Amino acid sequence: MTDSGTVVQPRSRLRRSELSTPATSMRMIAKAAGSNADLVFLDLEDSVAPSEKVAARSNVGAALNELDWSGKTRACRVNGVQTQWCHGDIIDVVTTAGENLDVIIIPKVRYPRDIWFADDLLTQLEASLGLAPGRIGLEVLIEETEALSCVEQIAAASPRLEALILGVGDLSASQGMRTSHIGGSDSGAHAYPGDRWHYARNRMIVAARAHGIDAIDGPFAGIGDPEGYRREASWATGLGAVGKWCIHPSQIEIANQVFAPTSEEIETAEGVIAAMAEAEAQGQGAAKHNGMMVDIASVRIHEAVLDRADLCGLRKC
Repeated sequence: MTDSGTVVQPRSRLRRSELSTPATSMRMIAKAAGSNADLVFLDLEDSVAPSEKVAARSNVGAALNELDWSGKTRACRVNGVQTQWCHGDIIDVVTTAGENLDVIIIPKVRYPRDIWFADDLLTQLEASLGLAPGRIGLEVLIEETEALSCVEQIAAASPRLEALILGVGDLSASQGMRTSHIGGSDSGAHAYPGDRWHYARNRMIVAARAHGIDAIDGPFAGIGDPEGYRREASWATGLGAVGKWCIHPSQIEIANQVFAPTSEEIETAEGVIAAMAEAEAQGQGAAKHNGMMVDIASVRIHEAVLDRADLCGLRKC
């Protein structure tokens, strides 16, 4: 429940791939709507010049209302709450297309109060426009050192909050990293001996999981390096992230593959759960499956695999 009393039900959305699309280009927006991305967000922030930000809002409304989104999650990244545009972004987009908008993405949050601002504004708009209370969710970018330092409090800030996203580009600047590669590793004088994003990525994922929301890995600027994108996505899913940003359509299929269980993983999970059910029926607390000892903790791990497979539509009922 929000501070205003609005009840918001938890939502499960497929977020393997979140495709960024500048709100200034209706041609690119139309292509994004026809893509295989799970979520498409129309961007009013970094990809839009200051002189074009207000005008771009009308493209967002038109696209949400007129295009066929084929079941995708429809989102808009507004400008940060510290800017002169955020208030108008939210009001204009929700007033124009609130019935066809699923999620608003808030960039550059620093403290929980930034989420409270967006939550309260959305609550007022939903009431005044006759929209279902709490129908518009929030995702926020963790891309400032202040946000990373209080990410646990941010993750608990609002029932509308559905996901945290690791914003590696701005976080690099905020932390003072000497890097020229957004979302990957550098070689040469400033190379880091390991994964420079492990700490931030893991801390954000733990905070998200602790509060029942999704964790999304951030952008990878090397659009000509698909294996680098796959590597970063694999590291992220290994820690518990459920998806990754795509800044180019060529990254969508990689994300959709990496963040979905394989047929082998599904088969193993079903086998482990069946083996434990048989063991428990015989009064045993553990079982052997394919040469491995499994117990109730194994069941928890593999139930999560099957839940993920069901969300991805990979199992027959």
